Amino acid sequence: MADETAPWQMVEYEGFEIHVAPFPKTPPADAGSGGSAPAVVDNRYTYVGYVCHPGADAAIPGHAVPFHADGEESFAGHDEALYEGVQVGRSIVEGTHPDLTVLPLVTGGV
Repeated sequence: MADETAPWQMVEYEGFEIHVAPFPKTPPADAGSGGSAPAVVDNRYTYVGYVCHPGADAAIPGHAVPFHADGEESFAGHDEALYEGVQVGRSIVEGTHPDLTVLPLVTGGV
């Protein structure tokens, strides 16, 4: 789906798969940047994810419902970002998410 090297984790929920990849909001600074001031460590995390049918190829358009953390939203750590991503995925499956739904996956025969 988004990044082939992302640390994807999958949860099965009500006949769907919820895939979430938490990652640092600010990537670590390049060690060879030559800056004299020590870099401020930012341990905040964010996530990307998608919902699909079991075994679906999420790279094929229409086979997944992608989602991500909103704008400047960030989380205290990896586990918190993963938890929030799974909760958003569940809301998509349940039909309670305000903007996203699995209806195209169900009605499209995918």
